Amino acid sequence: MEANPRSTGRLPAAFLTPGSSSFMDFLGDHSPQLLPGNRKLPEGVVEAPHGTTIVAATFPGGVVLAGDRRATMGNMIAQRDIEKVFPADEYSAVGIAGTAGLAVEMVKLFQLELEHFEKVEGATLSLEGKANRLSTMIRSNLGMAMQGLAVVPLFAGWDEGREKGRIFSYDVTGGRSEEHGFAATGSGSIFARGSMKKLYREDLTEQQATTLVVQALYDAADDDSATGGPDLARRIFPIVTVITDEGFRRLSEAESSELARSITERRLEQPDGPRAALL
Repeated sequence: MEANPRSTGRLPAAFLTPGSSSFMDFLGDHSPQLLPGNRKLPEGVVEAPHGTTIVAATFPGGVVLAGDRRATMGNMIAQRDIEKVFPADEYSAVGIAGTAGLAVEMVKLFQLELEHFEKVEGATLSLEGKANRLSTMIRSNLGMAMQGLAVVPLFAGWDEGREKGRIFSYDVTGGRSEEHGFAATGSGSIFARGSMKKLYREDLTEQQATTLVVQALYDAADDDSATGGPDLARRIFPIVTVITDEGFRRLSEAESSELARSITERRLEQPDGPRAALL
């Protein structure tokens, strides 16, 4: 009689020789109950903490992805220092808006998906391929989205083939769109996008691009109660990341605090922020 792999402590052969380069497909074949979209939820809309505003902007050497730190539940602040921007791999990152707990879980699954592909295929996915994989994951969550547990991320990275930074946005059905120049998602996105629309230029330096996204988050927090601005008293500042041909880098707390403080000080003189030229 053949020994049970669990009783011997050995992994089944299928676990050692996965037939698919997709970790989601592999998990769906062997433990489908672990996929977020396969979980059974109670009927009706489920109340859960939501992440809010994510912004991104490209510059000639790469792309910047940033997010505020507030999570809300209804009209309450659920968390003041949540992290919403994560590295997907060495050359890409994802910022999450929507149901916070589910979004973080999806990011971790996405990280595994990219790592699994690289180990099985011996090569990394193209940035376009990564964006498509994330689209599939969001689509698999459609059932939960219809119950109020939507996840709407912003994906950005360095495209080694095209040698430039790129940004991709999504809707709850997994529909994917490439954004040019700048993008925003989440409850404060309309205000952040309006801010960036007036200040963005194609020739921004990295420093100017990081300043731009923090200015946009400040404007979003100014008009959207669900978006948190820089909290100087608690030393809570936006998470700002930069992706270039050298890879993913998150600004240190010292860098982000200095940037946020300088913008806040300028806002004491100009509460509505910098002005764009009329012509």
